[in-house]
Amino acid sequence: MSGGPAVRVSIESQCERQVQEVSLDGLETYVPPLSMSQNLAKLAHREPRSQPEPEEDEGVWGVFYCGAAALERSYVVFSRFDSASVQTPQVFQLISKKKSLATAAQLLLKGAEKLTKSLAENQEQRRQRDFNSELLRLRSQWKLRKLGHKILGDLSYRSAGSLFPHHGTFEVIKNTDIDLDKKVPDDYCPLNVQIPSDLEGSAYIKVSIQKQSADIGDLGTVSLFRRQPKAKPASQMWHLKLEAAQNVLLCKEIFAQLSREAVQIKSQIPHIVVKNQILSQPFPGLQLSISLCHSTGEKKIQRASPDKSKPDDHLYVLEHNLHQLIREFHKQTLSSVVMPHPASSPFGHKRLRLAGPMAYDKAEISSLQQSEGLLEKIIKQAKHIFLRSRTARTIDSLASRIEDPQIQAHWSNINSVYESSVKVLITSQGYEQICKSIQLQLNIGVEQIRVVHRDGRVVTLSHQEQELQDFLLSQMSQHQVHAVQQLAKVMGWHVLSFSNHVGLGPIESIGNASAITVASPSGEHTISVRNGPESGCKVLVQFPRSQAKELLKSDVLQEGRWTHLRGPYREVHWGRMEGRNFVYKMELLMAALTPCP
Repeated sequence: MSGGPAVRVSIESQCERQVQEVSLDGLETYVPPLSMSQNLAKLAHREPRSQPEPEEDEGVWGVFYCGAAALERSYVVFSRFDSASVQTPQVFQLISKKKSLATAAQLLLKGAEKLTKSLAENQEQRRQRDFNSELLRLRSQWKLRKLGHKILGDLSYRSAGSLFPHHGTFEVIKNTDIDLDKKVPDDYCPLNVQIPSDLEGSAYIKVSIQKQSADIGDLGTVSLFRRQPKAKPASQMWHLKLEAAQNVLLCKEIFAQLSREAVQIKSQIPHIVVKNQILSQPFPGLQLSISLCHSTGEKKIQRASPDKSKPDDHLYVLEHNLHQLIREFHKQTLSSVVMPHPASSPFGHKRLRLAGPMAYDKAEISSLQQSEGLLEKIIKQAKHIFLRSRTARTIDSLASRIEDPQIQAHWSNINSVYESSVKVLITSQGYEQICKSIQLQLNIGVEQIRVVHRDGRVVTLSHQEQELQDFLLSQMSQHQVHAVQQLAKVMGWHVLSFSNHVGLGPIESIGNASAITVASPSGEHTISVRNGPESGCKVLVQFPRSQAKELLKSDVLQEGRWTHLRGPYREVHWGRMEGRNFVYKMELLMAALTPCP
């Protein structure tokens, strides 16, 4: 090779690089340039050889640099050497791989940055879109107004006629606490509301009637709260929070109105306002309690005894009626607003001119404008409810205690808040068709009970339970005598005398005794019945004088016609008689004393 002709070799690198990879975003990755030795080795492989190579020699051409190469013309010498001895240094491979990885990492980082920016923009747009749709839904149900950069809402009932001074303002805010890229919970809402601190939690009005407490100071506010499960703030949607806050505001308005009336109303027994309770005395020995129970979920009940659970003494009807009454009060406030009228009017009819001197004075106008307040109405309703429950309890106790006669109560479904009616029937088992004499209509009012008899007589009873019980016992006693009268008509006996109020015999502590005397169809036997509410039943039978064995002979009555007169009365041992009730025993007695035809 050293003796051959000189060969001109160009070692300049190409200006253009080969493209190794094109990424998805259009970025081209080029093949890194070769080093000088790698470039010369590449060129040496391309050089044509003039002499054949020996078969056993499998070497390649090597390139060696000569010293002072710029002084000689042929400064590159080619020499053959063994290919097994040529090895690429590992440092160059590591550097090349490192550069390639750095380039790929840079591409990935740029792509991730663009994706993050795009997702952030989409998330903000989605959050704004969800907030606007939720805000539109909120606006369709609640009054909203924009004040500066804030969106405020109204919880009060001012538009419905309320005069409560609480502002009832809440603020609408955007919920940015949750990252939408992560798993969004099911109860996520892009909108949140911020209500005043005094309207948080839950509240209700408790109305109860109980025995009068000995010490008013023992009634605290802590024992009025009920245990309620504490809800998580994130799980409570905005409509639930607003409804609960509006209910708290309405309960506070009701209690404020009741407290104001309790102080202003003058009554024989003054009303007492203690903490969050209003105490009144509708009847002697009874106490009406109206309480405002407000629980924010932060305070814990400390004085509640876990071992003794108090019965639920809520009067839910009165609690519901309180909400109804305050809404009627709002409606009256709106309807009482009088539109402006002209100061003068055309000269009209003569009656209109005479209306001035004949107009009402101040006292008459004030009497027309007098109306019951919220507290007075609820006290009257509480009186009626208590009187009705006491009447039902009295009738039920008599029905369970006394089996003969039977007492039945049929309550009317159509009642008012101040009056109820019940129909009371007193019957005997098995004789309902012939014993219909006692039918009472009880009209239960606020402080008294009006009893209407079947014949139209009216009896007025007070609110005392004992008075009603004594009246019903006397009516049950009279029923037995009326039943004997009806049975005598069916059996063919004759009624000789009848009285609802007997003036003879022992005086009854409850009502009056009743008596009846009936005679057999043949007139030989007589049955006399006396029944009292307290003394009970006494039955006497009078036999003919001919059947009286212990009757003494008289010197005056010597003729035989006097033997047809009836002899003295003999008392019947009524407890030993067979029969399931009084009327059945009386039927057996009449059948035994009636002679066979």
